[in-house]
Amino acid sequence: HSVLVTRFVNTVMRWGKKSTAQAVFYDALAIIATRVTDVDPIDVFTQAVENVKPAIEVRSKRVGGAAYQVPMQVNRPRQQSLAIRWILLACREKKGRPMAVKLAEEFMAAYNREGAAVTRRENVHRMADANKAFAHYRW
Repeated sequence: HSVLVTRFVNTVMRWGKKSTAQAVFYDALAIIATRVTDVDPIDVFTQAVENVKPAIEVRSKRVGGAAYQVPMQVNRPRQQSLAIRWILLACREKKGRPMAVKLAEEFMAAYNREGAAVTRRENVHRMADANKAFAHYRW
């Protein structure tokens, strides 16, 4: 009965196949339960999403004839949706294995602060840090 789980399942879902999305998600949690015995799989999932959430992002802002990458803070709902999207994107880029296995591996990697989704977060933070000089263009 977690809102985060519901949002994640709804984001995994494609073409209205919710039962398939739920099966994939809960199979991934079952895989995590077999590999990591000391931590609850839901806690692994929740912490993984927390570790992927970005605190800051860059947005394009046109000033005169130039477009600047302006660093901006990310509000909580967008942090959560970006984290979910990045985890799923990382899973969908990997080929050759069932989605539940890829999802479980990405959850465990994000839980340990590694993996493609966390790398994407770090790249966004690095880009925001590099464009700190344009922070005064916020709207």
